[in-house]
Amino acid sequence: MSEVSDNNKRIAKNTLLLYFRMFLMMAISLYTSRIVLKTLGVEDFGIYNVVGGLIEMFGFINGSMASCTQRFLTIAIGKKDCVEIRKVFSNSIFIQIAVAVIFLLLAETVGLWFLYHKLVIPESRMFAAHWVYQATIFATIIMIMSVPYNAYIIAEERMSAFAYISIIEVVLKLLIVFVVMYSAIDKLIFYAVLILSVQLLVRFCYTRYCNKHFPDAKVEFKFDKPLLKEMVGFSVWNMNGNLALLGATQGLNLLLNMFFGTAVNAARGIAVQVQTKVYSFCTNFVMAVRPQITKSYATGDFNSLHSLILASSKFSYYLLFLLSLPIFFNIDFILDLWLTVVPVYTGEIVIVMLLTCMVRSLAHPLITAVHATGDIRKFQIWEGTAMLLILPMAYLLLKYFHINPVQVIMVYLFTEILAQGIRIWIVLPKISMLYSTYIKEVIGRVVLSSVFSLVLPFALYYLSESKPFSYRVLSVIICLFSVIVSTYFIGCNRAEREFMRGRIEKIKDRFVRKA
Repeated sequence: MSEVSDNNKRIAKNTLLLYFRMFLMMAISLYTSRIVLKTLGVEDFGIYNVVGGLIEMFGFINGSMASCTQRFLTIAIGKKDCVEIRKVFSNSIFIQIAVAVIFLLLAETVGLWFLYHKLVIPESRMFAAHWVYQATIFATIIMIMSVPYNAYIIAEERMSAFAYISIIEVVLKLLIVFVVMYSAIDKLIFYAVLILSVQLLVRFCYTRYCNKHFPDAKVEFKFDKPLLKEMVGFSVWNMNGNLALLGATQGLNLLLNMFFGTAVNAARGIAVQVQTKVYSFCTNFVMAVRPQITKSYATGDFNSLHSLILASSKFSYYLLFLLSLPIFFNIDFILDLWLTVVPVYTGEIVIVMLLTCMVRSLAHPLITAVHATGDIRKFQIWEGTAMLLILPMAYLLLKYFHINPVQVIMVYLFTEILAQGIRIWIVLPKISMLYSTYIKEVIGRVVLSSVFSLVLPFALYYLSESKPFSYRVLSVIICLFSVIVSTYFIGCNRAEREFMRGRIEKIKDRFVRKA
């Protein structure tokens, strides 16, 4: 019982650290985005986003290896096997070097051809786009080599390192914008080069932290062929899912560029900024829970595993919905207040992308669980195939039915719903969880609480003919109140309500004692 309590305390502490990091990063990043758009202009901002998206398309191999390294390190640390930890860490470094070389070859051949012959970029800005492309390549290589170090920090649940280093990163990126603003050099090129410099510094910080705090984070030049084979095999199957996810995100971004130009890429870039900041509420929570899910499976504690999956699935969704609902009803007002120039389609794209994130938030605990089992072949074939349908479907609809950019993003939403059904179908039997339990405790409660949360905000929206500032304030209050009440009475089961009441009572007692 004490071990479970310690695990819960660790999850709570790590979650709070990640949220502290997130709130500060959100405030700085949102302001930075406003200044970047103003400094670069809509066209250059769109170029930066689409070129960066092209590089991410070639980085799908790295995404596969990141999940692989995270999984093997977490299991080795859970077993407290120092020899295994060193072997996993060292072999992951060797694999990342190979990934970096493959990525560089693809980016400098296929990627360059695509940049010059397929992307819609004004001729006068092609030179700048090439500089952005090269800077982004090397920034990505730095990120690839950071994977084992970041994975080690997460596996050890040292979230404070992410909090502090990430804060340094966003502050530096804010300072960069002001430097670029008053520079006489081409602003797009200068911005890309300075971002690369920040990546180098951040890479040094993570490496230094690991070398100082983790004695086993040392590279031993010994190849373990069985381990390498197992890790590569795991990552190959995982690659299908990462390739599909990149197709759904950056692939759609490239399609938008090919059919609508850089202005729509700018709109999507702004939408991604909003999506990323809101979605971080979910990902920070899951990041804190993920090591515990993997360790519970590794030790055979299926009761804890099931409880963690059910609770993390629901609460990651509720956290996301709590932030998203006020945005849905006030998106135009928020964008006008935040940005000096709002690219066309931005508001509608933000809403659809947030809806997609709400569905995606239910996926992370299941994906973590299936990765813990190591048996991901069937999962990746089915889920990856479903997600890969996005690009051909979107292309055909754009070419023959001339759909607009918002409808392109809606293709992603519908495909994500299909993929979530596939995840439930495949993962639950692997972890000995009943379908009825998941549907009742997660899907049922999430859907019902969401429906009841919409009643009051919709009533206020349609009853208010004008939308003054006082309406905006009241709308946010009503949305937050509706989500909190619906989550407590409908979204939580009895045990979760009792736990929440207990935590509230403890906080009240603490304040009373201080008073």
